Amino acid sequence: MAAAEAIRVEVRRGKNESSMSLIRRFTRRAQGLGVVRAVRDGRYWERDKSKNVERKRALVSLARRKNYNELVKLGKIDPTARKTRRR
Repeated sequence: MAAAEAIRVEVRRGKNESSMSLIRRFTRRAQGLGVVRAVRDGRYWERDKSKNVERKRALVSLARRKNYNELVKLGKIDPTARKTRRR
């Protein structure tokens, strides 16, 4: 959900309604409208990278790979002795 999209959830307290039942009713209405799901979906949202940023990143990656392959050919790096990453 974008910041511009706002969903308004409103509940009014009944005459003999307890505050707990009012909160429960509000929560159910918010879930029914999909507010909770929309907020959770947008929780880790990241803006898309621009084409220029992606292109620069790809060029850097290509340059690094080229440099690595060149060092392997010169015998300065042993490709079989690469460090393994722990996960």
